[in-house]
Amino acid sequence: MSKMNLKKVDEIIKNYKNNDSWLVMILQDVQEKYNYLPVEAIKRVAEKLQIPLSRVFNVATFYSSLSLAERGKHVIKVCDGTACHLRGFTNLRDEITRKLGIKENETTEDKEFTLEVVACLGACALAPVMSIDNKCYGKINNEKVNETLDCYKRAAK
Repeated sequence: MSKMNLKKVDEIIKNYKNNDSWLVMILQDVQEKYNYLPVEAIKRVAEKLQIPLSRVFNVATFYSSLSLAERGKHVIKVCDGTACHLRGFTNLRDEITRKLGIKENETTEDKEFTLEVVACLGACALAPVMSIDNKCYGKINNEKVNETLDCYKRAAK
């Protein structure tokens, strides 16, 4: 494995004036850059902020929005909140699983998609709901799932 270029991590930390009070925001920005939190980046954050590595890992693993696992270019989140669960969450998740050939918390072989199930996306009136890269798709059914995923697949080509 080649050594990761950490200049972007250094820039992010510098934007927060090397202040560890902003640790969560720093980790969010690092994740936005890499689409997950690489171990090398976490180590650099701890080093630059002069805080224990264990503290950075504790924060990184505490928040479900942060991921230590490499994710696909497009992160699909399927809501399993009460409204979505009652209005077709299972069918929605199963159709995505069938279409992409992955299960929950897995990434496609081509690294295009990762599927995550979340407790709530905050769009109960639109249930069932999924988001792709934080863009919300509501009142979604199997046909709409397939159309939406096909659009993302075409854009990747």
